[in-house]
Amino acid sequence: MKKLQIIALALLSIGACKNTEKKSDAFGNFEAVETIVSSEAAGKLIARQVKEGDLLAPAQLIATIDTTELYLKKLQTEAQLNSTETKRQNVSAQINVLKEQKKTIQITQQRITKMFAEKAATQQQVDDINGQANVIDKQITSTNTQFQLIGSEAEVIKRQLDLFSEQLNKCKITSPVKGTVLETYLEAGELATPGKPILKMADLSNLELKIYVSGAQLPKVKLGNDVKVLIDSGAQTMQSLTGKITWISSESEFTPKIIQTKDERVKLMYAVKILVPNDGTLKIGMPGEVVF
Repeated sequence: MKKLQIIALALLSIGACKNTEKKSDAFGNFEAVETIVSSEAAGKLIARQVKEGDLLAPAQLIATIDTTELYLKKLQTEAQLNSTETKRQNVSAQINVLKEQKKTIQITQQRITKMFAEKAATQQQVDDINGQANVIDKQITSTNTQFQLIGSEAEVIKRQLDLFSEQLNKCKITSPVKGTVLETYLEAGELATPGKPILKMADLSNLELKIYVSGAQLPKVKLGNDVKVLIDSGAQTMQSLTGKITWISSESEFTPKIIQTKDERVKLMYAVKILVPNDGTLKIGMPGEVVF
């Protein structure tokens, strides 16, 4: 009998200790903002410079798509641009010839005009030389208009070159943000198409703990507040971290099915996100607890 009393007292003391322990106010799982890096160009992937687990800096080269066809098209277009420059030089040469002809006609025009004043030339000769001068002027004006056509043609070709340069740049796939490679979807030698994912990455330096709180708990939850976050550190121990509330849902929703009990799943709750600095301990999907 005495032995049973001792056991009963021990159980009561354990229960009392458990009742004095601080219970967590909310539970959830850690998430990260994941970024899918996709191809913007079509072609064979000739190299992938990163692998799963690599830490990437912004604008770091991830993969390269074959640019042979685009490069040859760009060379062809550059040759067309050089051809327009040759046309421009030819037109300039034509105008120079016409200007020299005009100088000769002007000298003759002055001579005939003087002779006509001295009654040594006829009106017909004056009209003929004036007509020749007018024709030369019109030829020069007409030839000058070719510069505008050549200029317009050159501008079109330059814009085509800009397009090829942009397309060539898109063949070099770079990291949009800082982060760690989580998964890769395309290997060297496979065909890339616009919108086809190359890899998935996320910044793991800070993870978000997404929890759900009831309406009664909302007064304790405010944007910018620091909260205590608990994660498993062993079979019986918890590690304490500090997190900051960064988002509170403006609308209630039914608790997700990941909540264990049926009674909890039918409650209307509010989603909350807590940003927690990660020293490498936190992993995506890891459970966590919060004490407000």
